[in-house]
Formats: sequence, C-alpha cells, structure tokens
Amino acid sequence: MAGEIGVVCGRCDRYSPLGAKACTCGASLALRSGIGEARNAAETGPEELRAEAGISEPPAVIFGQDKLKPRKSPSGPERVVPVAVSAQHGGSALSSSRGLDGGASAIVREAPQSRDDADPEELMEQAKNYVCRSCSTPVPLGHKFCGRCGAAIPPDILALRTQFFGQLQMPGKAKLILIRGDGIEGLSYQLNAEQHVVGRSGQIVFPDDPFVSPHHANLFYRGGKLVVRDEGSRNGVFWRVHGSVDINPGDQFLAGEQLFDIEGPPKTNDGPASDGTYFYSSPKHQAHFKIIQILERGGLGMAVCARGRGLQIGREGGDLNFPGDLYMSAAHCKIEDTGAKLVLTDMTSRNGTYVKIRNEKELAHGDYVFIGRKLLRVEVTAPN
Repeated sequence: MAGEIGVVCGRCDRYSPLGAKACTCGASLALRSGIGEARNAAETGPEELRAEAGISEPPAVIFGQDKLKPRKSPSGPERVVPVAVSAQHGGSALSSSRGLDGGASAIVREAPQSRDDADPEELMEQAKNYVCRSCSTPVPLGHKFCGRCGAAIPPDILALRTQFFGQLQMPGKAKLILIRGDGIEGLSYQLNAEQHVVGRSGQIVFPDDPFVSPHHANLFYRGGKLVVRDEGSRNGVFWRVHGSVDINPGDQFLAGEQLFDIEGPPKTNDGPASDGTYFYSSPKHQAHFKIIQILERGGLGMAVCARGRGLQIGREGGDLNFPGDLYMSAAHCKIEDTGAKLVLTDMTSRNGTYVKIRNEKELAHGDYVFIGRKLLRVEVTAPN
C-alpha cells in the first residue's frame, strides 16, 4: 500500500511534507505541544511517532502469512487516520489527533484498494487471513468474533468468507484430505473438475513420493459418484476395507506396514521324478489358501498356509505375527474360506486394512485410499 507521511497545520488544515518547519500561513508545525521547536517534524520518523503516540508494534502475524498474495494498490484518494483511534495491521495510518492547543497532526496519504477493482480471489484470500482491526490478532475461519478482544467480524468480511467456502466446496463434489499421521490433517485437494490425475505430474502432484508413478491414478465423476481408477501404476491404489470384503487369489492387501499377496490352494506335486525318485520334504497338510509377505523390490518374505478355514494377522497371538510393526494392531485382520469364496475382514484395527483395487473403485464419503505412501480421506459435499 503506497503511503506518504506528512504534517497538517493546526490552524488552517493545509498539508505540508514531513520536514517542513512552518506552514504557508505562518503557523509552527511542531508535532506536539511540549516538544517545541527543538524537535520538529523533520526530525521525527515513523517509529518515533509511534512511540510518542504510545502505540506498541502489533504482534507478528503467523497464520497464513506465507500464503498471502501480493495485494494491488490502485490509485485512490488520500485518507487521514488518527493514531489515537486506529493502528491497523498491514501499514495503515499513523497520526496524532489535533489537540485543543491547535498543534499539528501527522497523517499518512495512502491509496486504498477499491473492492470494486480488486480481484475476487484476492479479496477472498484477504478474508481467509483476516486480522482483527482492533487488536491485530488473526481470526480463524468460521469465527464471527475475535478471540482476543471480542470485536465482531465486519459483515463484508463474513460475506467474502461465505463466498470463499462456496467456491471451494461445490455441492455434490468431493475433496481429498492428506492425512499426516496420528489424526493430523494436511493439505486438501478440491475435486471440482471432471477428472483429476494424481501422480508425480498432473492435477494432484506428489513429487516427493518415490512410490507414486508419474500418472498414478485418476479421480473422476460418473453418474454423480466419485470413482478412482488405477492408471497402470507400479504400486497400485489401495482402498480401506469397511468390515468384510470378498477377495480372490492374486489380490494384494495392506495391514500395518506389511504388504501381502494371497494365493489359492498349493498345487499338488507329490509325484515321482522321471527316474521314479520321490522328493523328500516335510509332511504336507491340506491348505485352503496361502498368504505371502511381499518385501521391497518384489522379494518374497514369510509365507503361511491356512490349515483350517482361516488365518489371522496381527502383532501377537495370530497365525502371522509382526511384533515390530507399530502400525499393526494386536489382532489386525483375518482371511476366511467360506467354501464359496475368500473373505478379508478388518478386526476393528486402529489403522485399517487396505485392499488393492482392480482397475477402478467407486468412492464414498469417509473412504480412505493409499496412493504411494500418501493416505488420503475422501469427503463429499452434500448436493443441494
């Protein structure tokens, strides 16, 4: 905001540049009675004016400060704001009101921004990062009063905030929220377009995740429903299980930090070799299915066959235990053979069980998906 500090004559109200010792009418331009000619406006800077007026420097604003856009400063009329009345954050005016003794007043000539000429997105950004005009305290979104001094938020700011929310959260559309861990939320990604490519390039970008492919997945709408489609990524897209889901041999799922592959009953190879010799091995038991741990770079880890109808995975007390996995619950999940199909069940684990989608999956409000190492929650705005 462009500004020029000057002095107003206490007798005739004429404006004179800072540094003038006397007005054209002959009156002295001492800033305050009692300071006298020994200290005139030419010797007094903005910091000294602020100190004389008894106004301390407003606290630094941290909230949203690094996200503020450069604000336009179109030309406009000068404005006089008395220091004794207001000391707004962001470079407003400094002045001392003219006293009864006819002393001078320091003013700031500024070019206020016209709301008619300003960019709507810029105005909404200012409303989003609104600072109380009474005490210079940041006021969070959704609050109608300042939490420090109790001052009401101006109606024009509330109107801009309503517009801000309305433009971001379109009815019937969804957004993704990045989960940082321990319930802490990070960035949110508005899904207001028809398609949204997720990857190391695209509309939703995760360049720091080496497990995300360049074009990993696509989120789009079909019949008013949000759908995620795997775009042939190397590591796939995993969806959090609600209760129980059907799975098939060849499917993969996540529990804690472990990745598993599920196979059907092992093939029988009990026959002799071409020379009639049998291979010596441990005694075999009938198995309904087999779970294999997948290591980094595609290596195979632990494997266990289900002698009965089911297997349980967890940190302890199961058929496949991972005591060193802090993200694994004691009883995390189980796989059962019902006779007609295999069923994967999450046992109300803290971090959930995730199954790799095949091609695409329709998503609903509250769903979670893993893309690379990024955990994302889906939130859908209710339609009008």
